[in-house]
Amino acid sequence: VQLQASGGGLVEPGGSLKLSCAASGITVGNYNMKWFRQAQGQEREFVAAIRWTSTTSYGDSVKGRFTVSRDKAKNTVYLQMNSLKSEDTAVYYCAADRQIASATMNVDGIYYWGEGTQVTVSS
Repeated sequence: VQLQASGGGLVEPGGSLKLSCAASGITVGNYNMKWFRQAQGQEREFVAAIRWTSTTSYGDSVKGRFTVSRDKAKNTVYLQMNSLKSEDTAVYYCAADRQIASATMNVDGIYYWGEGTQVTVSS
């Protein structure tokens, strides 16, 4: 299984970025696909998820600014990030699991992790 994240980069505060997570070895429509992030010196935190049921969830700090989606034909998950802030600076990771809904935000129990992509928000 491979989860290949891409789309990170340097953006000014208030700007936008769209991350992609291309999956191989699994079908994104059959898994809960998630985004986590880890800022330097901090613990990894939940950002967003789209469950196999199509239900979406977001961390409190990104609600209203980020949108998670998937394209089953391309077997790819996306994270549209708008109104970016300096505190969004982190390495963003794509992940997949089949945990129950109450475990959506848990870092533990993830089946597969992708390599991260760096997002830096700075003027």
